Amino acid sequence: MPAHEESRNPLVREQAHLAASRAALRAMREDVQALDIRDVTANWVNAAVLQAQIDDRIKALADLSHTPLFFGRLDYLHVVGAEKAEGSEGEQFYIGRRHVHDAHGDPMVIDWRAPVSQPFYQASRNKPLDVDRRRRFGYTGGELTAYEDERLTDPTETEQTSKLLQAEIERPRVGPMRDIVATIQPEQDEIVRSDLGGTVCVQGGPGTGKTAVGLHRVAYLLYAHRERLARTGTLVVGPNRSFLHYIEQVLPALGELEVQQATVEDLVAARVEVRGTDESAAAVIKGDARMAEVLRRAIRSHVTPPTEPVVVVRGSRRWRVPAYEVEEMTAELLARDMRYGAAHEALPQRIAHAVLVRMEEAGEAPDDRVQNAVARTPAVKAAVKAIWPAVDPSKLVLRLLTDADFLAAHAQGVLTGDEQKRILMAKPARSVKSARWTAADAVLIDEAADLVARTHSLGHVVIDEAQDLSPMQYRAVGRRCSTGSATVLGDLAQGTTPWSTQSWEQALFHLGKADAVVEELTAGFRVPREVIAYASRLLPAISPGLAPVESVRETPGSLSVRGVAAEELEAAVVAACEESLRHEGSIGLIAADARVPSLSAALAAAGHSCLSPGEETTAESRLTLVPASLAKGLEYDYVVLDEPAAVVDGEPDERTGLRRLYVALTRAVSGLTVLHAAPLPERLGQGPSAA
Repeated sequence: MPAHEESRNPLVREQAHLAASRAALRAMREDVQALDIRDVTANWVNAAVLQAQIDDRIKALADLSHTPLFFGRLDYLHVVGAEKAEGSEGEQFYIGRRHVHDAHGDPMVIDWRAPVSQPFYQASRNKPLDVDRRRRFGYTGGELTAYEDERLTDPTETEQTSKLLQAEIERPRVGPMRDIVATIQPEQDEIVRSDLGGTVCVQGGPGTGKTAVGLHRVAYLLYAHRERLARTGTLVVGPNRSFLHYIEQVLPALGELEVQQATVEDLVAARVEVRGTDESAAAVIKGDARMAEVLRRAIRSHVTPPTEPVVVVRGSRRWRVPAYEVEEMTAELLARDMRYGAAHEALPQRIAHAVLVRMEEAGEAPDDRVQNAVARTPAVKAAVKAIWPAVDPSKLVLRLLTDADFLAAHAQGVLTGDEQKRILMAKPARSVKSARWTAADAVLIDEAADLVARTHSLGHVVIDEAQDLSPMQYRAVGRRCSTGSATVLGDLAQGTTPWSTQSWEQALFHLGKADAVVEELTAGFRVPREVIAYASRLLPAISPGLAPVESVRETPGSLSVRGVAAEELEAAVVAACEESLRHEGSIGLIAADARVPSLSAALAAAGHSCLSPGEETTAESRLTLVPASLAKGLEYDYVVLDEPAAVVDGEPDERTGLRRLYVALTRAVSGLTVLHAAPLPERLGQGPSAA
């Protein structure tokens, strides 16, 4: 196409740049695939490591047809980083999910995480950051079909809401969660780009994008500190497997493949199999931070001061270390409050050193090899076994939970008598293997294991839905980032466990990150204004003082609240699902856990199959039946909520039930239909109704 014609048709030029960028990405991938490592590796181990790195690079360079290579363009007034001379021409950069360069190494797409990309998210008319024009692109089925310009330095141009930005936010959701690189807002971008060294806590109500912000912060940190985090590792901790499956494609879409994902249960499940459940009162006590002190006392109780000297025989000589001297060593190790296992390893060396001192006083010249040999003698080993015996964390916790006297001795002044009785096993187990361990027990064992030997720390950990963790669970996660940093994501109003977080200050203290910065996101981009306003009626009851989310999305008619006769409820729910399925996008039917089987049967009888939470929606299968207990963190274009009163009644107390209802009410992106036969919870009110 001639240059003058192309200049008259910017869309064609942008489409040509997209095609050229895709070709350049293919060439980059082919270059990596063509690498021959046979002559550059010394052995098969090096070859295997290098090949794994090459394979990861090939995966990272995949061109995903449904994921646009770039979503924006920045036209700078001047050359970036150069002195801003009058009359000088600026530079133009395309902003996308990953870096793409041509055969000469010149950039065709700039990674959204690069410093030069930041003005795409931060520039404004009041602060243009040397950007003349910000261009956004619109896509249909992976093809570039539209663009939209903002002239940030043109005083005659009026500020308008970006229609492409709004359309991207409201785009129907089919499949797993997707990234938000095209729609990151300034307040979100500041959190995403915060430094690796600091821990950030993000309080965000429904639809504020806190989960996406946390995942994009991981992607940014991996970009800015790749070598460091490659050594130390990164981890995303989610509330359940369904949630992790829902978010698992976000980071790979951004080219990041090495981030681990786990639940807290996964982290602490290495030592015992969880087969039992606790009553909520017992789980609350086991999850209380006071249990850490009980465990510390119980472990230290194994230390017994010596009453006999240690006598080491070497050749014809006998070397005697008096009991009082060994007791001093023991007391000094206890005073240092070092880990039990480390002290267990240190004590024989201390005793051996005392023997070496005596050897030197007698005119011998022993070296470190002699000290190590003395530390391994039967006499020293026997003394250490008697004074500082090895402790098995699982056996220790089993004894605490089955031996009332042992528990009382170490919980005195920490737990009340009633609390001690509540956590004792109803049927004492004979062994670690036969015990019906609960999830809370596994966390206690993990704590005990850390008291014995230090838990490996990662470079960065993201904790999502963190408001539902107990203090002991916070400690378990905190151990895994003790020398690193964390991103804590949650909403106090959505706490639905009996031990849910009351304040972020308490949570961060238990996490070991008391100096963390707490940021609050109050602008909602997902839930329609009418829907979030209705759900926010519950806030005074479930989280007094918490600011309601202010949705930026005006979607008239997005909320329908309908009362029906009890005998017609299931039929009405099926009809509402069918009505929602006429729209484009995903559909979520959320119901109290106890009502899920009957609703599943009703849908099947009407000829509808439904997915389970975490299963990927497709164009052919878009309806998911969601137990209320698993709804947290998920989102659907249209939500049908069955019987709110049953959702509330399904929880052990009203406050937790109302919080569960708040979660269920705020999963919709485009529309929410509430159906009820029983009276709605009083605090919710009746709300609007559909014609």
